[in-house]
Amino acid sequence: MKQVGLSLMVALAGVWSLSSCNSNAGSQASDTKAASVETPATEVVTSENVTPTSAEASAELPKFEFEELNYDFGTIDEGEVVEHVFKFTNIGEAPLVIQSTSASCGCTTPSYSREPVAPGETGEVQVKFNSQSRPGVQNKTITITANTDPAVTRLFIKTNVTPKSEAVNGPVRK
Repeated sequence: MKQVGLSLMVALAGVWSLSSCNSNAGSQASDTKAASVETPATEVVTSENVTPTSAEASAELPKFEFEELNYDFGTIDEGEVVEHVFKFTNIGEAPLVIQSTSASCGCTTPSYSREPVAPGETGEVQVKFNSQSRPGVQNKTITITANTDPAVTRLFIKTNVTPKSEAVNGPVRK
């Protein structure tokens, strides 16, 4: 019984596929007749209708050139808020637009100008680090997403945070 049901399903699938091919055959035949009457057009190749290669396309994109990708604040005291400005130049051939910035930790806040940076012009990404409750060596990453080649750029900050001395309440046992 299972073989009969399976055979019937295969036969129906074959009939359906043949009928769908036949419905296209008529339109293909009419297309062929129309094509034989028309004269083939020759395409003129210009710089406007040629797709650029990936190397050419990436050369047209904006591109960051940072003065530095890493910054060390040195040793700071716990509770200090320090900041640094990372300066960059757009060395690409189109306006550079930063879409977003994010930091690896909530204690680090990046900010940037929302205006496009024209080719050859400079821009900035400002980074603030709050050392409150962050004693010890700190390494943070700032991720920038932009219309650049490559699309994601990372900046790095580090510092050594000296912990606060804790005040002692009440008597001290010696």
